[in-house]
Amino acid sequence: MPEWINIIIRSLILLVILFFITKWLGKKQLSEMNIFEYITGIVIGSIVAMFAADIETNISHGLAALFIWFAIPLLVEFISQKSKTFRNLTQGKSTIFIQDGKIMEDNLKKEHYSSDDLLEKLRDDQIFKVADVEFAVLEPSGNLNILPKKENRPLTAKDLGINSPTDKEPQTVIMDGKVILEPLANLSLNTNWLETELDKMDISIENVFLGQADTDGQLTVDLYDDKISVPSPSEKPLLLASLKKCQADLELFALATENQTAKQLYQTNSQKLQKAIDLVSPNLK
Repeated sequence: MPEWINIIIRSLILLVILFFITKWLGKKQLSEMNIFEYITGIVIGSIVAMFAADIETNISHGLAALFIWFAIPLLVEFISQKSKTFRNLTQGKSTIFIQDGKIMEDNLKKEHYSSDDLLEKLRDDQIFKVADVEFAVLEPSGNLNILPKKENRPLTAKDLGINSPTDKEPQTVIMDGKVILEPLANLSLNTNWLETELDKMDISIENVFLGQADTDGQLTVDLYDDKISVPSPSEKPLLLASLKKCQADLELFALATENQTAKQLYQTNSQKLQKAIDLVSPNLK
């Protein structure tokens, strides 16, 4: 057998095995790997490269080495789940850099961080003053997680006393011009609803590259032809406009009638509808 064919066969075999080993070991990104996982990845990659290119080596030896380096991480992971001490040894511990607004200089030196390194990490999170930070911790993965002081955090609906409904993730209902039925069913929608919404936009399914629907029944689409503009979802604004029109009609009816009972009924219902509009307006804009 020619050497180049042998190399191709060995490479494909080792590549397939490496794929499944990586899949079984987990889906962590490189930036999220701990020290032990990083070392394991380097060694496994080196083994595959060496035994794929060197046809004089026995490929069975390479498979044995891969099996060992596949088994070791699994064993380490199993022991780590049982022992906090062992987990700290293999995965490392978090290090506090800022606590109660004060920089922990000794911890910076311990992790070989300079003041410039810390400031750079803070700037990555759009923080330019150390005085704005309440707490910062360096994770074993190398990420710096930062908690700004309360007065520097963005306002939330909870801070403003607003009760907002649960917002679930949108579902992709059209992909590459084809309808995906399962996400539609998850939203309790069907193809008739989808066709109706596309007809409103004067768009055919075949022209849609990607379409997503949310729990409010709003459909957003991206077309193959980027030159065609797509109207924004209008269900919520139309609903809000309809509510306001109904409230205005009740006010008009109250002014137009001379029957005091009817006038009181119109005014009462108008006030109730106005309260409902004030309540739902933040969610319909």
